[in-house]
Amino acid sequence: MAAGMVATMVLLTCLAAGGLVVGAEEDGGGGGLGRLGSPDYGDALAKAILFFEGQRSGRLPANQRATWRGDSALTDGREENVNLTGGYYDAGDNVKFGYPMAFTVTLLGWSAVEYGAAVAAAGELGNLRAAIRWGADFLLRAHSSPTTLYTQVGDGNADHQCWERPEDMDTPRTLYKITADSPGSEAAAEASAALAAAYVALKDDGDTAFSSRLLAASRSLFDFANNYRGSFQSSCPFYCSYSGFQDELLWASAWLFKATRDAKYLDFLTNNQGSSNPVNEFSWDNKYAGAQMLAAQEYLGGRTQLARYKDNLDSFVCALMPNSGNVQIRTTPGGLLFTRDSVNLQYTTTATLILSIYSKVLKSSGSSGVRCSAATFSPNQISSFATSQVDYILGKNPLGMSYMVGFSTKFPRRIHHRGSSIPSIKVLSRKVTCKEGFSSWLPTSDRNPNIHVGAIVGGPDGNDQFSDNRGDSSHSEPATYINAAFVGACAAAMGQKQVVKLEEPADNLESMVSTY
Repeated sequence: MAAGMVATMVLLTCLAAGGLVVGAEEDGGGGGLGRLGSPDYGDALAKAILFFEGQRSGRLPANQRATWRGDSALTDGREENVNLTGGYYDAGDNVKFGYPMAFTVTLLGWSAVEYGAAVAAAGELGNLRAAIRWGADFLLRAHSSPTTLYTQVGDGNADHQCWERPEDMDTPRTLYKITADSPGSEAAAEASAALAAAYVALKDDGDTAFSSRLLAASRSLFDFANNYRGSFQSSCPFYCSYSGFQDELLWASAWLFKATRDAKYLDFLTNNQGSSNPVNEFSWDNKYAGAQMLAAQEYLGGRTQLARYKDNLDSFVCALMPNSGNVQIRTTPGGLLFTRDSVNLQYTTTATLILSIYSKVLKSSGSSGVRCSAATFSPNQISSFATSQVDYILGKNPLGMSYMVGFSTKFPRRIHHRGSSIPSIKVLSRKVTCKEGFSSWLPTSDRNPNIHVGAIVGGPDGNDQFSDNRGDSSHSEPATYINAAFVGACAAAMGQKQVVKLEEPADNLESMVSTY
């Protein structure tokens, strides 16, 4: 490799939000590459958070910024006399799935906890907190009794047979719930983790009554999940649990210990660490890596009884880092972590968030890094690889394509999203029916009339190719949990002011950082 290219790759200083960017298109594109070839992370962060306003369900507030959206699903829960309005549609459909929604809130809360200063510096902390609160409000309402949690609003099968804006939808708003007689420990424990993370993120906002409700509900949900154990399957075939519920119990207990410092949650982590094993993904289904990250943080702070979690987390890092000798997740020719060819960016963003947080924790603890069988990776190397994943998503890839809608000048125009693909109800005020949506709006090759700014789609295939086809949901559909993980990963990249040490071998750098 030429020395000049090595120097360019070594220098990974992030641009401030106001850095030089390429010109935006008139229809909403903005941001891009700055002076040193790094994306405008501040712009990307703002747009990643804005995305959640386009996913809102319920009555929209006066300060709603995604103005192409309108009120929707205002009677959710009425059939059982419970208020289940609000919350988020998970992806490009009109169902509210509580299990991934809770994971989304947990990730947003974690991003605020770990990177609040960087988010505040970008002027986005208020918007991030609003996004957390919008989801947490719904979860509080969904936990209507100590042994009840509503886990889904809407019939997924019926919804997927229609292509309608949320403002028009007339498919059944069927309610699903878990109870003592029909438990679902994964969903209850994830909701517990979400509300604990929201508590830590929002406790200094000044609304002590709301914070108290968050923490009380989180404790209650953990007890529900732990005392009435059973696997959650009611959202199949859309969100089936394959990893079981032990990971969510560990994840929730780790968050509750972080929130409360109550020894009983630390005891739970200590006494149940035998169920923690090395994994190679972190997702709405599999939370082991997240629990390991939180527990490793405690281990490095002196709680040495949690050593197994730290060892497992090191294995996670080795499974991801190129040239580790233990690679389990390959990278595409362009350098993207590629777990599977179905909404792959959900796995890339969550892995990147873990890598970003762990590199920060390792550095602050004075650790030399993570030792794998063929290489030892310093905190700087881990964070640099994490940044390369953020950069790929934002356009530093073989296609020069930003996979975030509205960022830069080349981004997906035909995303698999009902509300984005049909003209706004404020433009086309008449009802667009289920069948009309399928015949007139889903199959067209026209660009989506509503630019869903900030939406990160499923991403390219294993060869870095992307067709921008609305019918290809595996690659063109956004999801809340993709963006939620990206918020923290992007904030980490924005806050990174470090330079990879020049003495590190050029071939190692070349393997970790994309040249695009």
